[in-house]
Amino acid sequence: MEHVDRAELAAFLRRWRARIQPADVGLPAGGRRRTPGLRRQEVAQLAGMSVEYYIRLEQGRGPRPSRQMIGAISRALRLSEDETAHLHHLVGEPPLPPSTLPRGVRPGILHLLDRLDDTPAMVCSAARDILAWNGMAAALLGDFSALPPGERNFVWRFFTDPAARALHHAADHDLFARGSVADLRSAAARYPADSGVRRLVDRLLAVSAEFRELWARQDVEMRRSTTKRLVHPVVGPLELDCEALHDPYRDQWTVFYTAAPGTPSHSALKLLKVVGNQDLAVRG
Repeated sequence: MEHVDRAELAAFLRRWRARIQPADVGLPAGGRRRTPGLRRQEVAQLAGMSVEYYIRLEQGRGPRPSRQMIGAISRALRLSEDETAHLHHLVGEPPLPPSTLPRGVRPGILHLLDRLDDTPAMVCSAARDILAWNGMAAALLGDFSALPPGERNFVWRFFTDPAARALHHAADHDLFARGSVADLRSAAARYPADSGVRRLVDRLLAVSAEFRELWARQDVEMRRSTTKRLVHPVVGPLELDCEALHDPYRDQWTVFYTAAPGTPSHSALKLLKVVGNQDLAVRG
């Protein structure tokens, strides 16, 4: 109960009730209204709750609403996705993520990738699906557009394609494998209704004994920014800072590969920009 911001909750409900007109929700206007918007009784009717309970919420008292009640109030007040999330936070109930993985990438992120012509960058889903990438990422990790959509996934490629595994420094194989499987398990738990995630796990369990062993360990982890050691077949070894920025609304990660100026890896990235995305048989 100490996490419920009762004063803000009451003010929020009163404010958004005032903006909804009866016609907006299919109710008759009725007689003259002393205040704009819906009456408290009408909100309670739309939400399927008692009038007394709703009045107590607007007065800053009463029991803490359940998730089900928060959803009913949100629908009654025609709240947007962001407004509904705010309502959840006011009552101390963080909003649940979508039941399936969002796979559309925001246009602004796509524009950002296009402008980064000297930095490998990409967008990945929570299950490590490769959703978008720029030319430098293709030159570094492989031409993802040449792959079937079902194979554009870092975990799938690492466990099923020897060339993709070879791109990672041999000393880091175990660490990458464990982290990838633990990350995928976390995503599978957050999105149990996502058929794509279930299908990916089932396919990996069927074809990779290594994946089956790691999956059985029940490790759970989410990706973090890190340092990656890669072995590119043209520009050679690279040690890159891998910064992963999280979009919490879509549960997507925008990943950037950079190197400190003056280092051999920085020079290798500049060479990679010149080489470009040629048919190098790179499988990242």
